[in-house]
Amino acid sequence: MRVLAAVDKFRGTATALQATRAIADACWTTGHDCIQIPMADGGEGTLEVLGGANQLLRVEGPLGAPVEAPWRLHRGTAVIEMALASGLQHAGGAEGNDAIAASTIGTGQLIDAALNLGAERIIVCLGGSATTDGGLGAVSAISTPARLKHVEFIAACDVDTSFLDAAQVFAPQKGATPAQVRFLANRLAATAEHYRQRFGVDVTKIAGGGAAGGLAGGLHALGATLVPGFDVVADEVGLFDAIVECDLVVTGEGRLDITSFDGKVVGGITSLARQHGKPVVAICGEIVPDAHPLAAARQLTTLSLRDQCGDRAVSATSRCIEEVAEHWLTSRAD
Repeated sequence: MRVLAAVDKFRGTATALQATRAIADACWTTGHDCIQIPMADGGEGTLEVLGGANQLLRVEGPLGAPVEAPWRLHRGTAVIEMALASGLQHAGGAEGNDAIAASTIGTGQLIDAALNLGAERIIVCLGGSATTDGGLGAVSAISTPARLKHVEFIAACDVDTSFLDAAQVFAPQKGATPAQVRFLANRLAATAEHYRQRFGVDVTKIAGGGAAGGLAGGLHALGATLVPGFDVVADEVGLFDAIVECDLVVTGEGRLDITSFDGKVVGGITSLARQHGKPVVAICGEIVPDAHPLAAARQLTTLSLRDQCGDRAVSATSRCIEEVAEHWLTSRAD
């Protein structure tokens, strides 16, 4: 049997590459071939999945302190993961963040560097941001925005939130108080008007414009096409052909919940596999009870590391993934 292992990260305990490799090891042990395709949804971890960094640039972090931001430039295509320049981790989490001051300047500096080095295609992966600046910091950091009209410019979004809803939906997760949320919402409205007057683009009308605190909207004002992150990654790594060629798909992520079926890796892979009549099993760190009916409706077999490995699911995630996959593959053969 040919198995496709296409797995997202298990946040904080196993990268997508590690989790995919663990499933591959289980396949080889049980006598099956395995195609390995680590996956991401356009958010954190996407740079690694798309080949990893080969560039490093010191940029302005979300709160002004310098950050060494890794990114990728290969054969004319730049891959920029905004969280590595303007992410919440650089602000010390929600507790250390200044939700009003946090800026996407560093992400704009990476885009500017990609243009300066002759990139013909730029993919900006959104997710994990510390910011709700509507992308104004990034826009201001790009020395000649008109250059972007001559490249293929893609913003990989992991949500479809609108530009004007970004503060209400995401700012509390970034440390904003209710009063700050109201301030940020008003500031986003003013920023949208600024983009309308400067670029002739209404960023409030585009689905996903609120991704990364409105950075997606700001990039759209500069000409970026907003694309679901899962679709961007799937296209880049050849997922579609791999699903056609396999007999079974094994996917997974750290936590399976109802959002997993809305633009995330497990949901996207399950949908594609069903289109081609391929069975799918998802190995997840934990499974929220509300996810079971959705999985059943999609004929998705689910396996929980927490249920089968206990505390080892966190302390030895990769090993647990391998054990659970090996046990399931063996029992399926029997």
